[in-house]
Amino acid sequence: MRGNGVCRSLARGVFVGMAWSLLSLGPTACGDRAERRQEAVDTLTQRQRDSLLSTMPVPGAGAVGKALEAADRARERAEQHDTMRD
Repeated sequence: MRGNGVCRSLARGVFVGMAWSLLSLGPTACGDRAERRQEAVDTLTQRQRDSLLSTMPVPGAGAVGKALEAADRARERAEQHDTMRD
């Protein structure tokens, strides 16, 4: 009967060790996912980030949108000037 208790104790110890290992690896796996998400965010251009910001309900978002529109108009005017012939 004593041998049975030792096996149960050993099995419980192995189970606890495996559970602890899985729990400690969980945040690591989630961290990798967060890093990949951050890399995806980093691939956006500044213009794309500003455009997204202009649609959010945060203070100053409307001003960002207006600034983007003004920059677009200025770029269009510059392109028109570049295409004029003397």
